[in-house]
Amino acid sequence: MKTKVMHTAVRNSSESLTNKSKFQALLTFALFVMFALSSLTASAHCDSYDGPTIKDALRALETNNVNLVYKWISKEQEDEVTALFNKTYQMKKGDKEVYAIMEKHFLETLVRLHRATEGAPYTGLKPAGTASKIVQMSDNAIKSGSVDDLLGKLNHHINSILQEKYNKVLALDKVKDLSPEQGRAYVAAYVDYTHSIEALHDLLTNGSAHHEH
Repeated sequence: MKTKVMHTAVRNSSESLTNKSKFQALLTFALFVMFALSSLTASAHCDSYDGPTIKDALRALETNNVNLVYKWISKEQEDEVTALFNKTYQMKKGDKEVYAIMEKHFLETLVRLHRATEGAPYTGLKPAGTASKIVQMSDNAIKSGSVDDLLGKLNHHINSILQEKYNKVLALDKVKDLSPEQGRAYVAAYVDYTHSIEALHDLLTNGSAHHEH
């Protein structure tokens, strides 16, 4: 009888840990989606020289293979990109300064058209290294073929972000009534903090509903 009780207790404990692990995994994923999407919007990773769009474009020019960039644009945009690609490639063996100008024009056109497919504005090419930390970590996870390191670093990174937002609200809460300026600073920090939590809650709720469905 004692053995049966022990087995039951172990099974219940195991199920509890499993459910906790599932929740933690869902929480990590939801946080990743929330912050990664906001980071992508803010940093426009596809606009940077170390982003995958420009990397594919440069590789296409190195190998004379325009097919490598079609994935970043729509079918309707292919003719425009192909014509410009051919003109650019033909100038590779010519004047280096002229080619550099033509190459940048091709990159700008490709990125602009790609951004259009996302319904996002084109704001120019960005230097390498301007992508957010989360985007860089997600790219490294793809390169390494393992997501474990990403999840560990992601939890630490997100905890730091939420803690920073919370600490800012807490500090401003003490002085919010001293002046209109301090009050507005508090409201801005409060809105930023609560909207982040609300977005996380919505993702968790929708995710749970999806699994139940």
